Amino acid sequence: MSAPNANAPNEGLVGQAINSAQNAVNYVSETIQGKGAEASKEANQEKAKGNVPGNDSIGDRISGATGAISDKIDQSKHEGSATANKHSV
Repeated sequence: MSAPNANAPNEGLVGQAINSAQNAVNYVSETIQGKGAEASKEANQEKAKGNVPGNDSIGDRISGATGAISDKIDQSKHEGSATANKHSV
């Protein structure tokens, strides 16, 4: 998770441009990671529902549910970081 680079008051135009570029890169990275966590969450939700052939035992379903919860937390963190970086560009 990447925190936005806050612009220092006297760093000049070059420093501000570099920070903006870094924030833009971090925004894209966090957005991609958030989408990956979202996709994993969806797959784990299907596993928790017992909709994945070969992975429909109670243990597999519990594993899917806990995975979906963990993925949702990761998704929220990445989306929050992406938003912070977006507003810092």
